[in-house]
Amino acid sequence: MHIFTYGSLMFPEIWQRVVRGDYLSAPAVASGYARYALADDSYPGMIVSEKASVEGVLYFDVDAQDLAVLDAFEGSEYRRDSIDVVINSGESAIACTYIFMAEQRLSDLPWEPKGFQMSRFIDSYCHDKLGG
Repeated sequence: MHIFTYGSLMFPEIWQRVVRGDYLSAPAVASGYARYALADDSYPGMIVSEKASVEGVLYFDVDAQDLAVLDAFEGSEYRRDSIDVVINSGESAIACTYIFMAEQRLSDLPWEPKGFQMSRFIDSYCHDKLGG
């Protein structure tokens, strides 16, 4: 199963601490969604938004064991859904992603990857994972 990531998991430093497999990846875009910063944390939530789009990373052929690990990592505030994405090559693909369900925790500000606080996130959420 392909997995579209749009927040912490689009960074190899985080992805490799969570999953065990080695997967090919490519930049991709999900149209019809928006990504917002959480009001009280360093990672984002993605929700349906017809006129928006989200840039992220598509990981190819993620195995069932790593999918279960990703489900646990994302937790109860996210729901795994299948969506359509467009890879930067122009190809379309069906992928799973994690839609944020606790919309009341979202701020009004878009989440920007360039402002991601990697060290803070690793210290808070990956300290017990591989290499952390």
